[in-house]
Amino acid sequence: MGEDAERPDPAPAPTPEQGAASVAGRTSIARIVTTYLDHLVVERGIAANTLLAYRRDLARYRSWCQARGIVDLADLTENDVTDFLAALRHGDDAHKPLAAASAARTVVAVRGLHRFAAREGLVEQDPGREVRPPAAPRRLPKAISVQEVEAILEAAGRDQTPAALRDRAMLELVYATGARISEAVGLDVDDVDHDTASVLLRGKGGKQRVVPVGSLALAALAAYRVRGRPALAAKGRGSAALFLNSRGGRLTRQGAWTVLRQTVERAGVTSAVSPHTLRHSFATHLLDGGADVRVVQELLGHASVTTTQIYTLVTVDRLREVYVTAHPRALG
Repeated sequence: MGEDAERPDPAPAPTPEQGAASVAGRTSIARIVTTYLDHLVVERGIAANTLLAYRRDLARYRSWCQARGIVDLADLTENDVTDFLAALRHGDDAHKPLAAASAARTVVAVRGLHRFAAREGLVEQDPGREVRPPAAPRRLPKAISVQEVEAILEAAGRDQTPAALRDRAMLELVYATGARISEAVGLDVDDVDHDTASVLLRGKGGKQRVVPVGSLALAALAAYRVRGRPALAAKGRGSAALFLNSRGGRLTRQGAWTVLRQTVERAGVTSAVSPHTLRHSFATHLLDGGADVRVVQELLGHASVTTTQIYTLVTVDRLREVYVTAHPRALG
């Protein structure tokens, strides 16, 4: 370019307001929430249902902040996080109050967000570090009796239609292995090994475990695979899923829930029964039978034995009831 050529004017320096806006853009709550959720998926490998819960909880936090004119994560203080916790418990203009357990889960998501932002150097402070979730009341798992479980399983297998064979096999498997319903409907045909009488379950966070399967559940699975599944599969386009719906596709969690609800009604069981009730009953009945708590931990896929030990409280309560009614001096 010649000396006489016109030179472009230099770009003006950003004003303090523009500089602040640039920083706010990098540390906006919306941007960091998105980055944090991506981190949970890629680095932590959290389960899809857990991710949905975090996304919902953090959306509520973002909405609460926006209602107060806060869009930058760096502007939040410990008092803000504490006030948000209070809003969770008491409700606000946009949301109903949450129970202690739900509020605690939401606070865990918020604390994780702030901890991540501080650790990554996105903000200088972690205002959630000293905020503690509310203590949720200890709720003992709801288990039903062995007789009630047997009544449900018998009701599931009264007919020999493809759907009835599937229902019996699925419920037998859930009770035999303590599988979560999401683990059961996520099974493929090859995940069941009849030679070793075991099943490969994929739990939370992608963790896998091999669990033994009893002979009654194996027999129900064999009957379904021979006389039930082929008829269901013929209605679809081909699926590796073990449990199929009426269109030949993978049975969903909602579909499994409906199967259990209808089966419980046919069995005449009046106790409240959910898919997780069968998992609770599996653990409780094992411990009642003398199983070691650490073995039950492995079977359930719990990361910590502390989670499993809550089932021991159920069996202790049951022992106490027997003691009080049977010992001649228990009430003296």
